[in-house]
Amino acid sequence: MPFDSWPDSPTLVLLHASTTLPRRLNRLPRPTAAKIRPDHLDRRAFVYVRQSTFIQVREHTASTARQYDLVQRACDLGWTRDAITVIDQDQGCSGASAVGRDGFPYLIAEVGLGHAGAVFCLEASRLARSCSDWYRLLEICALTDTLVVDEEGVYDPGQYHDRLLLGILGTMSEAELHWLRQRLLGGKLEKAQDGQLRFRPPVGLVFDATGQLVLDPDEEVRHAVALVFTLFDQLGSALAVVKYFAEHHLRFPTRLWGKTHDGELQGRPLSHPRVLAVLHNPRYAGAYVYGRTQTRRRALPGEAPRVKGRTHANGPRPIGLSCGTTRTPATSPGNSS
Repeated sequence: MPFDSWPDSPTLVLLHASTTLPRRLNRLPRPTAAKIRPDHLDRRAFVYVRQSTFIQVREHTASTARQYDLVQRACDLGWTRDAITVIDQDQGCSGASAVGRDGFPYLIAEVGLGHAGAVFCLEASRLARSCSDWYRLLEICALTDTLVVDEEGVYDPGQYHDRLLLGILGTMSEAELHWLRQRLLGGKLEKAQDGQLRFRPPVGLVFDATGQLVLDPDEEVRHAVALVFTLFDQLGSALAVVKYFAEHHLRFPTRLWGKTHDGELQGRPLSHPRVLAVLHNPRYAGAYVYGRTQTRRRALPGEAPRVKGRTHANGPRPIGLSCGTTRTPATSPGNSS
């Protein structure tokens, strides 16, 4: 029937029983339970439970409960309760790397020794958000004939199509970290361009109820900061300022930031790096500056690897000044007496 002569209303087309369907339509997915053989049930089932931060562990209890519910899923698939091991010692650890995670290396060791019949996880990102860790686990699972099970199905890394799907899931889990980081960094830079990004103010300055940066209401704190600038003007040396505080048994205040002790004051002996940090801080001059530090991910010789890298000085990058949005308090501790 030509295309232009088709009826406007839908037409029901019935196929004869002898009609041969295309080969692709005849392919039905294999039931997931068929991949679980008796030799898998003879080995242990490992349920891996992980949340990235302790805040998520404390507040996102529903996700944790779903992960522990995988124990029942293992029972439904044929494993007994005694043959199920829950690995949850990586709670509060990031999946971006295996560094600092004790449960993940233990899981890989048990799989490599042939003790595991299946590895249960809520999703690929719970096991690893690094392709190197993810593919290493899949390779060992394929060599030891260990299954990978999540909420949606049972996968055999030894089969090409299952391994291809698992590889895509692992790649997407790692890519999610990049996308989230880019969104968060873009939002931070946008607020910094407008001078609205809040970060820890130096001692002597605090945020008021409206979010404006003002002088610390504590007179002793203001006096201690002003004394540092006055002594430096008189003595001309940061080390001489440190000696003056030590000879007169003076302590320099520190106001805690964040968490349960937010806003509390602590007096500590003044050190040379602390004096330099005060003298070089542009906030005392009323300038908003963002980007004075940079995160270095590459570990130097002799350094232990870290998931989030190390922070080091990067030279001031006055975003606020370049956009003409400087913020100058009415009175600055640097020029007060």
